[in-house]
Amino acid sequence: MAKKFYVVWQGRTPGIYTDWNSCKRQVDQFAGARYKSFPTQAEAEQAFKGGASKSSSAKSASFKSSGIKKPAGTSTVKNGIKTYTAAEIDKMVLDVKFFTDGGCEPNPGQAGSGMAIYRNEHGSEQVSELWYGLYNPMGTNNTAELNALYQALMMAKTESEQGKTVAIFCDSKYAIQCVTQWAVGWEKKGWKKSGGEIKNLDVIKPMFALHQSLKNKIQVLHVNGHVGVEGNELADRMSMIAIAEQEPDFKRYAEKINVADILAMQAG
Repeated sequence: MAKKFYVVWQGRTPGIYTDWNSCKRQVDQFAGARYKSFPTQAEAEQAFKGGASKSSSAKSASFKSSGIKKPAGTSTVKNGIKTYTAAEIDKMVLDVKFFTDGGCEPNPGQAGSGMAIYRNEHGSEQVSELWYGLYNPMGTNNTAELNALYQALMMAKTESEQGKTVAIFCDSKYAIQCVTQWAVGWEKKGWKKSGGEIKNLDVIKPMFALHQSLKNKIQVLHVNGHVGVEGNELADRMSMIAIAEQEPDFKRYAEKINVADILAMQAG
């Protein structure tokens, strides 16, 4: 069998691999993975330097590798961000999944953040930790969402450094786009934009710097809120507890985790 060279443009560690198993470890269950095989090392190196292939074969392979079906249309992809369903999330085999949410009542008003962490241990995925806090009496929904995502990135960094595969699921496209898309241009322009003031830079700047160091290892994905994604619903309830208890710190939920009872709480 002729030797092949595998280019990974988007995966856990982008690069050129000389065997399929090494390539597969970078792209398997990595949402949005992009890779392609080449017959020679020279072609692989040229393709890698040229950026992600636009060929249909590379695109279809990415969805196949992650266990996620390519959407038939574009209804779930808006502003360059795909929205993942509960079924798609369940198919992702990862060591740790973080779900974040923020709430504010009214908006602006009392704001708080929440998080749910799921771990895959011994082949079984279970919620292992709940976190809540960062209460702000004069916050906004956006600040609460950003704060929750920032906490997840910091915790995810620790998990990744331990060799674990990690993804963060957030229901705020604003928060995701701030840190993964818009901040790239804002930084180049000296943290300015033509439309006026960039709000929440005190959180966005350090978040962006952290995400830049993690973007090849940790996925930040979008889910819709209140559509039956258990992790998102639990994070939502934690944000409500943060507001109710006016908890300024970000602390771990100390009571026994009874999912049914927590979900029965009023949603934010």
